[in-house]
Amino acid sequence: MFNPSQHDVRRFFCEAFRKHRENQILTPLEAIARDWIIQHPEYDDELIDVERALEADYSVEQGQTNPFLHLSMHLSISEQISIDQPPGIRKAFQALAQRKGSEHEAQHEIMECLGEVIWNSQRSGLPPDSAAYIESIRRR
Repeated sequence: MFNPSQHDVRRFFCEAFRKHRENQILTPLEAIARDWIIQHPEYDDELIDVERALEADYSVEQGQTNPFLHLSMHLSISEQISIDQPPGIRKAFQALAQRKGSEHEAQHEIMECLGEVIWNSQRSGLPPDSAAYIESIRRR
């Protein structure tokens, strides 16, 4: 299993952004990342300078959104939807996107559900509850 470090993740998104700006060929994963980066122009300044990105502190105490975490969650959710894993996420996403009138907003709602499931898993020491995750999305 691939387990990138915080710096690996930050370099990945900065590199995808650089390639996009320079009209270079992107890998399939970079292309998905680019699509999310484009939808979040508020992160451009964070993505343009790799060294600054590597040093940035996005702790809760700083009161800033972590653009790399946010984009990583978009990427993870996109992958979950594309392979329908956990089973039922694609259908739940499509229904939520239709209700919200926006796939992007639906993903933001799913982020809340994913964060809650991960938090519960970490707290309980048990694996993430896929059924609870899908049900949480459906309730939105």
